[in-house]
Amino acid sequence: MGSVFFHHPRFPYIFISSNFNRHFPATHFRQRWISNGYWAIGVSESGAGNLFNETAIKGNANGSLLGSFEESNSAPFGTVDAEITPETIDFFVSDADGDPDCPSEGFSSIEQAINTLRAGKFVIVVDDENEDIEGNLVMAASFISPRALAFMIKHGSGIVSVGMQANDLERLKLPLMSPETGDDDSSAPTFTITVDAKSGTLTGVSAADRAKTVLALSSPNSKPEDFRRPGHVFPLKYRNGGVLRRAGHTEASVDLVILAKLQPVSVLSAIVDPDDGSMASVDTLRKLSLEHSIPMISITDLIRYRRKRERLVVRKAVSRLPTKWGLFQAYSYHSKLDGTEHLAVVKGNIGNGQDVLVRVHSECLTGDIFGSARCDCGNQLDLAMQLIEQAGKGVLVYLRGHEGRGIGLGHKLQAYNLQDQGHDTVEANLELGLAVDAREYGIGAQILRDVGVRTMRLMTNNPAKFIGLKGYGLAVVGRIPVFTPITKENEKYLETKRTKMGHVYGSDIQGSLAGFVDPNVRNPDPPQEEQKI
Repeated sequence: MGSVFFHHPRFPYIFISSNFNRHFPATHFRQRWISNGYWAIGVSESGAGNLFNETAIKGNANGSLLGSFEESNSAPFGTVDAEITPETIDFFVSDADGDPDCPSEGFSSIEQAINTLRAGKFVIVVDDENEDIEGNLVMAASFISPRALAFMIKHGSGIVSVGMQANDLERLKLPLMSPETGDDDSSAPTFTITVDAKSGTLTGVSAADRAKTVLALSSPNSKPEDFRRPGHVFPLKYRNGGVLRRAGHTEASVDLVILAKLQPVSVLSAIVDPDDGSMASVDTLRKLSLEHSIPMISITDLIRYRRKRERLVVRKAVSRLPTKWGLFQAYSYHSKLDGTEHLAVVKGNIGNGQDVLVRVHSECLTGDIFGSARCDCGNQLDLAMQLIEQAGKGVLVYLRGHEGRGIGLGHKLQAYNLQDQGHDTVEANLELGLAVDAREYGIGAQILRDVGVRTMRLMTNNPAKFIGLKGYGLAVVGRIPVFTPITKENEKYLETKRTKMGHVYGSDIQGSLAGFVDPNVRNPDPPQEEQKI
């Protein structure tokens, strides 16, 4: 068996075999790979010292990195091959987890909600992302009636809000009640001053009067002088981008009526418990949904639905990019959501887009630029670029705004301080009140589609990327683990990602990248049911 050896700081001789030398000449590895200290893909039982034996991987939760290494310190070397591992095979199947059109368990589909709103009926919209759950009754404002509004008052908090776009609020001269809750505070609802319709209303507080106010707000022909200020109806400013920018009920309600191709004005009210007036629980919401045949949808499902169908990035430029790994093409993309610029680095002709070697890489300033030893990001980026260059065809998508798994550079440095005090990377994020992993890969999926990728072999250790890339006309047909040196600084970090975040350190390809690598390629020099209401 021919073998090529990799250098690893704790294991001076690690070999990769399974005919790998047919595709990667040994001389090339000595010149470029060993100097960077890289190693790769699971270890077989042949040769002395099986660092990643089958028992270690399958019996120790995705293959303990540290435990296997410690047990093999006496071994002079091990040989590396690639086997399909059961831990990740399920990620290659199109199932509910990755289908943006499949509703979460216990919820109705977005399509059903759209059709229901189009028919002039209610839907229940639920923010199911945290323990402080809130469900809102939502209807298209142009369909409101005194009877429907009475139903909202009966089951809601009594506050009737109207979601409106900025241009309509400006047309009606409705400023924010508190300017401080504008775009600078993305979590706060943006109430304007309250109003009552002047025409045909008395005190403005009855269901009939409030229904007339809601209808007047929804009319494109209304004028500022048609309203009294203050009043009993609460307009809310919809943030451009909707739930893709803010996962709130205002944005969800307006998004839904827009998807229903109705006037982009919604009416909504928070549902409360009928006994004590607290926010209604999930069980209470489901009971109301069943009793009155009202579809109940999740804001999370609406986000997935929109991300599948709407173009979130615009290609701005394409340029020749000579690099230390070889010659690539750089594609610049502009996010329509927040203005962030992302990059795709493309090697060769993608052709029909089948079986393309792909890496979706999250920005890490400290690792990618400054070579931080706390993480493996910079080494993973380097290794991915080398593999793509050797394959002669592939794509690396560089997603900006993912610093620290989405928490930002400043928070990441704060998390580092907590890690120095004994917290692991997950505990540090939670201690700061931040998400363990706030990254989202929908934009990356759209970039891959734009450069021509259809099926891919994904270079990752993170199963979340499989789910994040599904449902966008893409298929992940295999996974290539990305192994980089374990050091004293990053070993706890890597082990935490395995044990707490589900990262998998086995391989899903047979024949060690066979089929990816063009043996002729050489690296150049660095260059509808009736609702009962």
